[in-house]
Amino acid sequence: MGPIARLGEYTLYYLYDLGRMGKFLFFAVRGLFARPFRLVEVLRQVRLIGANSFVVIFFTAAFTGMVLGVQGYYTLRKFGSEGALGSAVALTLIRELGPVLTALMVTGRAGSAMCAEIGIMRNSEQLDALVCMGVDPFRYLISPKVLATLLSVPVLTQIFTLVGIYGGYLSGVILLGVNPGAYFSGMEQSVLNQDINLGIIKSFVFALIIVWVCAAKGFYVHEIRNAGFGAEGVSRVTTQAVVLSSIAVLIWDYLLTALLL
Repeated sequence: MGPIARLGEYTLYYLYDLGRMGKFLFFAVRGLFARPFRLVEVLRQVRLIGANSFVVIFFTAAFTGMVLGVQGYYTLRKFGSEGALGSAVALTLIRELGPVLTALMVTGRAGSAMCAEIGIMRNSEQLDALVCMGVDPFRYLISPKVLATLLSVPVLTQIFTLVGIYGGYLSGVILLGVNPGAYFSGMEQSVLNQDINLGIIKSFVFALIIVWVCAAKGFYVHEIRNAGFGAEGVSRVTTQAVVLSSIAVLIWDYLLTALLL
């Protein structure tokens, strides 16, 4: 009965964890509509999550676009279709790489910090102190992060796409000699509103996944199995949050592509 008992124990734990995550999301979203609105805190979180991620997004987008330009040029040249380089780079960035790589970069930079911050507040009993003072920790702490992430990630995604397109222009047109008119005209003819809308929808979904998983892991650090205590527990849970968020982003990327494309 040992293996069966362990299977039942793990099943009950993960069912409990699933319910706990759902409850967390409900209270976090509910806090968005509770008054008074913490506009100053939302703006502060936009700076921490969005503005402070600009540099890493810019350089990642620039070199991703340059790699796409080089790889696309040598692939299309085999078929005599170098003029289609602009449409290939743009569609790849708008539909897939823009939302996905932006989400992964934000997860690694801002999501990990978010999880660690909330986890340390839990271990140092700051969250318990808020409850004792009659302050809703979701409205006070979590909801501003949710709103800030939902605002920041789509904007960063559009920046990523724009910078990536010009990165492809730099490598394909300036360095490899593709006709600049063909680069932009092919892009204009091939990119549709459906493609842009798909990228925007993905960015909102990925933003919700990032803040949901990372904030919830930190909030429940004291209840997570085998997390440990103190700084060790926070480090383990932060690693789990980043890994789980990244995997969830890739899974939902496929699901949204299959459903909406």
